[in-house]
Amino acid sequence: MSEEKNIRLIVTRQDDPEGESYTEEFTLPYRPNMNVISALMEIRRNPVDANGNVTSPVVWDMNCLEEVCGACSMIINGKPQQSCTALIDQFEQPIRLEPMKTFPVVRDLIVDRSRMFDSLKKVKAWIPIDGTYDLGPGPRMAENKRQWAYELSKCMTCGVCLEACPNVNDNSDFIGPAALSQVRLFNAHPTGEMNKSERLESLMGEGGLGSCGNSQNCVESCPKGIPLTTSIAAMNRDTSLQAFKNFFGSDKA
Repeated sequence: MSEEKNIRLIVTRQDDPEGESYTEEFTLPYRPNMNVISALMEIRRNPVDANGNVTSPVVWDMNCLEEVCGACSMIINGKPQQSCTALIDQFEQPIRLEPMKTFPVVRDLIVDRSRMFDSLKKVKAWIPIDGTYDLGPGPRMAENKRQWAYELSKCMTCGVCLEACPNVNDNSDFIGPAALSQVRLFNAHPTGEMNKSERLESLMGEGGLGSCGNSQNCVESCPKGIPLTTSIAAMNRDTSLQAFKNFFGSDKA
C-alpha cells in the first residue's frame, strides 16, 4: 500500500502586535489542487501542530478568494504574493508562511496596511464629484487611453509591491509604487484631470518620487502585471513639467 502524501507548513505566528514572533509546524494530508488558503482552512478546522499538540487556529486575512480583493497577501517561501492563487504543488516543502514585513503585524499572518491607504489619501486617489444629484453621463475617454488606464485600474491594494520595494521601510516615508501608479490613473481620467496639479505636487514632496530607487522589484512582483515602472517614468516626466509651471506661474497644461 502506498504511503499517504502529506504537506508541511511552517507558519510564523505572533499573538498580538507587541508580542514576539515564533514558528509552528503543521502536517496536513495532501489533496490535488490545494492552495495555501485551503491548507490554512484545514489547520483552522483541526488546530493541531506536527507534534500532536493542540494549538490556536492560525489567523489570516481573506475575502474574495479569486485574486481581486488583495487581502490575503503574505510571504510564501520568501516571496510576497496572494495566497488564494498560490497552489501547494508550486512550492518546495516545507512551505513557509510569514506575514509581510513592510506593515505592522496585527496577529499571525494579518498585517495593518494603513500605510498604503494613507498614501492613497495623500495623493487624492479618487474622482471628486460636485453635488449629490445625477450629473448625467461623464466625458468619454479615447479608446487607446482607456485600454492602458484599465491596466492601471487592476490594482487591488494588496501591498505586494510595497513589500518587494527596498525603499519602503521603517526609515523611509516613501509612499510606494501603488500610489504613484494611481496618480497616473486618476490624472488620465477626464474628470480627475481637474485635480492633476494637486496630485503631482503631492509626489514632489517628502516621500514622493524622489524616494524611489528604481529597483524595479515592484513590477516584477505585481500579481496583476501592472506596468508600475512605466507609471513611475510617466510621473517623473509630469512632475518635471509641473515644476516648470510652478516656477513660471502658469497653470496651463
